[in-house]
Amino acid sequence: MPRARSRAGPAAGSPHRAGESGDDGGGLRKDTSNMSFEELLELQSQVGTKTYKQLVAGSSTKKQGCRPPVQNACVADKHRPLEMSAKVRVPFLRQVVPISKKVARDPRFDDLSGEYKPEVFDKTYQFLNDIRAKEKQLVKKQLKKHRSGEKHEQLQQLLQRMEQQEMAQQERKRQQELRLALKQERRAQAQQGHRPYFLKKSEQRQLVLAEKFKELKRSKKLDSFLSRKRRRNAGKDRRHLPLNKD
Repeated sequence: MPRARSRAGPAAGSPHRAGESGDDGGGLRKDTSNMSFEELLELQSQVGTKTYKQLVAGSSTKKQGCRPPVQNACVADKHRPLEMSAKVRVPFLRQVVPISKKVARDPRFDDLSGEYKPEVFDKTYQFLNDIRAKEKQLVKKQLKKHRSGEKHEQLQQLLQRMEQQEMAQQERKRQQELRLALKQERRAQAQQGHRPYFLKKSEQRQLVLAEKFKELKRSKKLDSFLSRKRRRNAGKDRRHLPLNKD
């Protein structure tokens, strides 16, 4: 007859498993770095695979903790060059040094310069009129010294340019005075209870021409102006005439 199996615990000489007994493997050898492969297999069969992996992981962590810590390159010196990996392909076009793009700023069309007001501008830079008058007198003196030659032509053109700028400034000033008078007139009418009326651009041009006509008549230059205007209009009409093929 077969012998009945004994339900008693394992024999005294048989090894205990760490998972089955209360012992957590504290009596076993924790350092597995100096063990041979045969001893490692024997240890795995004694304590089990799970406990064996924990022991091996603990010994590897202990070995890594003995190494000196490696300093981070960024923490050591933030100004040192960046180390690029040799395994990453460098792009063909890359920005080595960042360059800030320069944006051109024109004060004539920039909002930071404020709104252009001719009255305020002329009042602020009124001292330039005295400087222009002195420059004009200096050019006239130089023109008297050089009666002929290339220098005489340059001074003559400069003097003519100054006179044209002065005439244009006077004309602009007259138009500003006319606009200011119209604005004051509209304001007075509004205070009296009338409905405000704003002139069209064509009506404003007519008023400017009327003032110019009065100024030319006052300075006795009306005839010369009308003759030049007549010749200019005749030249414009001549362009639209059909050519005589005969």
